[in-house]
Amino acid sequence: MLLLTRRQTIFAAIAAGLVGRPAFAQSAPAKARIALDWTPNTNHIGIYVAKAKGFYAAAGLDVDILPYADTSAGTLVSNGVADFGISSEIEAITQRAAGGDVKMVYGVVQTETARLIFKGGRDDIKSPRDLDGKTYGGFGGTWESALISAMIRNDGGKGEVKTVTLGTSAYEALDNGSIDFTLEIYTWEGVAAELENRKIARFHYSDYGIPDEQTTVIVSSDTYLSANRENARAFIQATRKGYAYSVDHPDEACALLIAESNGALMNAELVKASQKALIEGHFLKSQAGVIGTLDPAKADAIGGFLVENGILVDANGAALKEKPDFSTYYTNDLLA
Repeated sequence: MLLLTRRQTIFAAIAAGLVGRPAFAQSAPAKARIALDWTPNTNHIGIYVAKAKGFYAAAGLDVDILPYADTSAGTLVSNGVADFGISSEIEAITQRAAGGDVKMVYGVVQTETARLIFKGGRDDIKSPRDLDGKTYGGFGGTWESALISAMIRNDGGKGEVKTVTLGTSAYEALDNGSIDFTLEIYTWEGVAAELENRKIARFHYSDYGIPDEQTTVIVSSDTYLSANRENARAFIQATRKGYAYSVDHPDEACALLIAESNGALMNAELVKASQKALIEGHFLKSQAGVIGTLDPAKADAIGGFLVENGILVDANGAALKEKPDFSTYYTNDLLA
């Protein structure tokens, strides 16, 4: 009778929904914030895929994607406003050298995506040395003049150009002749120019002595990493899963990016063409199958270039005289 009574009690509890529930409330997912460096585009595709496909949720994370603001993502991370941010390798190295709490934790692209460009069909520009004395349309970056001058000098020129700050589209400025050359991110701006049938000629930085770099990276801070190591590891591994998925399922990934961009992306043709360029150019995943890993040799080489050209300054604004230990500027540990 006692056994029967206990069984009846259990069955009644199941019917009432009292059994089968955990004895304690499950912990809420950990919050994580990532700041974008621009409006949503294919450089961010793995993040949007990881969120939409539930990779972050499965890792116990509730991820907020912070929209682009005038303040750089690295600055937001350094000041604790964001836990992660989309940045460039050059910007991350520059900010850390100046005392910013910024550390690279994921390599979005495996090789340089930027190009030096000019209007195609010009007979007076065959190689970078022909840019001497011409007008460059710039964006205000301290590294730009060093980059351009080095490319021209390495090609046998003097490295002397006129510089104006662009107040309009770079491609429009090329078309109307107000500038002779500028820089682009090929995998987005360059692809868009090709879809518009613009005739553009390009020089690759690395063909003229500039160290290759991982143009786009994800950064965090030592402060966040020391206090939230496992959450950071979960975030980076789920993010890598998102980027890997975008390479293997590009059409679905592009659709997810567009759907989750809150109307910022309306040109599906551009999104698909950009993702195609990222995949076929082995930017998101190298020919050797590397995805997400930060390359120590590239960080050291581009960092050394910045030191040699007086770009890196300390917290007091003084140019670094000695090359720092760039291995402290990044970590691949979260990928393991």
